[in-house]
Parts: sequence; structure tokens; C-alpha cells
Amino acid sequence: MNEHAKPNLAKAVSLSEAADALEERMMHELGERIATKSTLFRLADGEVTMDSGPGLKAANPDKYFLMGADPRLPKMPDKPTLIDFFHNRFASLNHLLQSATHALKGGHSEKVVLACLLHDIGVASFIRADHGYWGAQMIEPYVNEEVSWAVRTHQALRFFPDPSVGYEYPEMYIKYFGADYKPEPYIVAEYERARNHKYYMTSRLICVNDIYSFDPNAKVDLNDFVDIIGRNFRQPKEGLGFDSSPSAHMWRTLMWPTRFL
Repeated sequence: MNEHAKPNLAKAVSLSEAADALEERMMHELGERIATKSTLFRLADGEVTMDSGPGLKAANPDKYFLMGADPRLPKMPDKPTLIDFFHNRFASLNHLLQSATHALKGGHSEKVVLACLLHDIGVASFIRADHGYWGAQMIEPYVNEEVSWAVRTHQALRFFPDPSVGYEYPEMYIKYFGADYKPEPYIVAEYERARNHKYYMTSRLICVNDIYSFDPNAKVDLNDFVDIIGRNFRQPKEGLGFDSSPSAHMWRTLMWPTRFL
């Protein structure tokens, strides 16, 4: 019994030591600052809790809380652009670029191409749940309303087929969610509202180009869309996050995700 237990104990100690070493390295990179994790971060780990300011300070009496850029993350310029966020804060670009490339090759308008390029930035930068709504809110001050409406509404439309454009319920969703999954009532209501909207087809085309854009070996390039972004995304001269728009705080949060306040 003990002979079988020893390897497990050794492995547990090894993992614990590795975790301690990683934490030590990360704290060294932070220097004299304390980085904090948000309540949302804790919820994702199944914990309804938050870091206590007094508790963290008591554990680190000689350090101050981080109130700016986290040195562990790629440095952002003083006046960041959308391209800067693509390069330094979006965790994955391939799917977004594949979607936009399909739309571009399909001869769609620049609004549709931009909507495809931005449709999942909520996932790539922020959160998976209700990502269409989050993504639309992030970009709404900077794009044509058709683009932000399409990004928001694709959250619902992707769950409903449209034979007129050859869009079927994705097989991937059956694998991911099970054959018995049914969208929540608010998603069904969003779909019903969207069906007769003037921008319905723009959002539907996000779905159409979305389902063919999961090839990990696809060769895509953000540079192919720089001009389209320049013509269709209103880059604030102060930089994203510093222009006092209704979503500026969201871009600042991506820049400084471990600020104490």
C-alpha cells in the first residue's frame, strides 16, 4: 500500500514545488507591486470569493498594489489602436482571421468583413459567456451600427438554421453541448426579434463564415485587413481606452487587468 502511495506523494510534492516556483517567479517579475485577481476570475474557478485588500497587504507589507500596467503582459503603447490589441491582448487570432478571410473571398461588403473579423473578440479578449453582447458593446462607439448589431445578434442566430443561405445547425454544437441542448429563452427571443431586422443578413453572414473557420493550419494574416479596419473602425486619437467613450473602460480593463481599483 505504502509502495503505491510514495510515487503519488512525490508527484504531489513536485507539483506543489513547481507551483511555488512559478508564483515566486511571477512575483519577482512584478517587483514591488501586488497584482490582484478579479472576482470574475475566482468565479471561473468555482469560488465565490475575492482577494482581500487588507489580507494581501498584511502578507506583503513592503509592497504596494498594482495600479497600472502589469509587467508580465506585453507592453501597450501610450495610444493603443485596435491592431495593438490584436497583437498584445487578444489570445487567439486564427479563427477571427479565417472568418474574415472567407467573407473577403466571398465578395462581401467591408461591413460584413469587419463584422466577421470582430465577431468573437469577446471570446478572444474577455469572456466566453454572452460574448456577442460583450463584443458588440466594446466596438459600438467605433463602428457602423450595422456591424455592432450583427456582432451582438450572432450570439443568438448561430443556434438557428437558415436554409436560404445554406446555414445548418453546426455539428460542432452537438459535440460540444449535446443533442438535447436547447437555447435559453432570452436567446430564442433575440432570434425572433432579429429575423425581420434590416441588418439580419449581415449577422447571418457572420454565422455562415464562422462555421468554416476552425482550421488550425490555415494561413491567414492580419495585414490583409489593416486597410478595411482603417476605413471602417473609428480609431480615437487619444487611443482606445482613453477617449471617454461608453466602452473605454472595457479597453482599459484589457490593458490593465490586474489593477487593484
